[in-house]
Amino acid sequence: MQETKDHLIGTTVDGRYTVRSRLARGGMSTVYLATDQRLERDVALKVLHPHLANDPTFLERLSREAKAAASLSHPHIVGVLDQGEDGPVAYLVMEYVKGHTLRDTLSEQGPLPPRLALALIDPVIEGLAAAHRSGLIHRDVKPENVLIADDGRIKVGDFGLARAISANTSTGALIGTVAYLAPELVLGQPADARSDIYSAGIMLYEMLTGKQPYAGDSPIQVAYQHVNAVVGRPSDAAPGLAEDLDELVQWCTAVDAENRPVDGAALLTELRHIRTTLTDEELDRKQASSRPAGSSLAGAATTEPGSPDANPTEALATAASPTELISQQSNPTTIMAAGGPGRPQSAAVAPVNQDTRQPGKRELKRLERQESKDRARAAATPSRPLREGNPRRRGIIWTIVIVLLATLAASAGWFFGMGPGSPGTVPDVKNKTVAEAQQLLRTAGFNSEPQDVFDDDILAGLAVGTEPESGAEVRKFQPITLFVSKGAQLFPLSGLAGGTLDEAKIALNAAEMALGNVTQAFDEKVPAGVVISQDPAKGTEVRHGTPVSLVVSKGPQPIPVPDVRGLAQDAAVKALQDAGLKAVIAPETVNDKTVPKGAVVSQLPANGTLIRGEAVTLTVSKGPKLVKVPSFIGKQAAEAERELKKLGFKVEVNKVLGGFFGTVRDQNPVNAEVPEDSVVTLTVV
Repeated sequence: MQETKDHLIGTTVDGRYTVRSRLARGGMSTVYLATDQRLERDVALKVLHPHLANDPTFLERLSREAKAAASLSHPHIVGVLDQGEDGPVAYLVMEYVKGHTLRDTLSEQGPLPPRLALALIDPVIEGLAAAHRSGLIHRDVKPENVLIADDGRIKVGDFGLARAISANTSTGALIGTVAYLAPELVLGQPADARSDIYSAGIMLYEMLTGKQPYAGDSPIQVAYQHVNAVVGRPSDAAPGLAEDLDELVQWCTAVDAENRPVDGAALLTELRHIRTTLTDEELDRKQASSRPAGSSLAGAATTEPGSPDANPTEALATAASPTELISQQSNPTTIMAAGGPGRPQSAAVAPVNQDTRQPGKRELKRLERQESKDRARAAATPSRPLREGNPRRRGIIWTIVIVLLATLAASAGWFFGMGPGSPGTVPDVKNKTVAEAQQLLRTAGFNSEPQDVFDDDILAGLAVGTEPESGAEVRKFQPITLFVSKGAQLFPLSGLAGGTLDEAKIALNAAEMALGNVTQAFDEKVPAGVVISQDPAKGTEVRHGTPVSLVVSKGPQPIPVPDVRGLAQDAAVKALQDAGLKAVIAPETVNDKTVPKGAVVSQLPANGTLIRGEAVTLTVSKGPKLVKVPSFIGKQAAEAERELKKLGFKVEVNKVLGGFFGTVRDQNPVNAEVPEDSVVTLTVV
């Protein structure tokens, strides 16, 4: 069926954004490539579907969320540039990232080597960490929302929209992509940074194994497994993966949010630690693809016609109880956490994919922390009620308690009013010497402890800042950490020569370096598209963000084929060798009446270009063909002339006494072999 023409293409939204083409269509919006006429730049224009654009409450919330997302500036987050309404069109304007998505990479390559998977997810987690620090939650982390630019930059897109929609949903609808949905969202509980961590863990599982951990015939079945199952070890689906990768994925995807990393910053620290501790063999292990490229899992969200998005964001309607999701089938499916309080035993379902191996180090630490919490909770809970005493004793006890409380209140008033517990404002010490910074803090009533840190902007020996930050109002007894610059941290550059340009871009992005000028040069040994050299060179210690220039091979330089036809054989061979080509002499020679013996009659190829060292075949002449001249003496001149011409000779006739009889009296040459096209002289009487 032919797709209906999009009425927005070719129009100008809000008098500013000219819509050029449609990039993608999802469950909540359509994304277009547009040109900002005011600033003359390409942007991504996200236009909401009419059922959302017509809801004033949603539009108000969307405006607030867009402003919050626009305030978040980070190199790994797609920037929000504008938001507004133009009649029935409600839109968001975002940074346009030309390239492809992580979904495209997974569809093309299948499971990724751990080194590449960790390098690709590192900037994603860094972007989430920045958002979490600013109080923003993504709520829809998935490969389709990870954009990989043509220059190697990696950005997380679609911040704010899922948050605005979930805030606008009064019926308990779940917003997100079911394959990556955290259990607490399925159960109708509030989302926090750990919900994003769960989705990132599912995405890392898919990057390492080439498939998602849960599948089902419908989204509701996949959501059920998020609540009632435990994500298996990636190494079960892709044997040979390191145990640290198993533990990392299962830490991120714990059903109980309390057992996950608290936010993106906590996960980023562990992720980078693992990258430095795994061996090269563990990092470069390549898994065989477990499914054809581009295939989707059963139960994944269905894409609208014409959309390239394999996993669109969905809204799943739920009943009043947050522990149930109403299926679109005739019988509703109940989702319950197995063994949860207040749930009937018949509804409890044994978790699938349970990990039966011995717990790793991180799991042992988690168990120890939980055991400590349980002991503290038990100690704080009386095992039996206090014995009742007589009224007089209780009165004395209450009098003592009141006196003690009054004393404590007075002491607390002094402590928090004028004493060490009184509030104070942390002064700004940036760019001060250590002595000056400590004196400023002492004057404000704070004790400080210096801590050396790297900083790209502050000179070594000067204060970078404090924790808590300047301007914060804190109690004076709280310790203040004074950060002192050690100068810019330098990192040795990795070697990029020998890899493709795309591989070099990914490596630079993973090392937080910038791509400098890319030039091309011919090279006889390095294939086209492969990096020949870099500047600065491998091992040079530079700051993060340093541009690295690359020279990329165009392959061997083409050589024009010289024309050596007509030259003597030795001269022709030398001319080809001087040009960098190889001469090959054909085994058979040929007669040629115009080319002397020993000279080149023809060559293959006769023109065009070749690569250095390639061959040109030469055919050598053996001179003109020799033909025997028969005798025509005594015969009529006309007959003799006719026959000689048939044999390929030229004929000259000398007539004696007018050649009255027309008889050949003499002939030169006669009865001899001479080259074809020679002149035969006839004397006629």
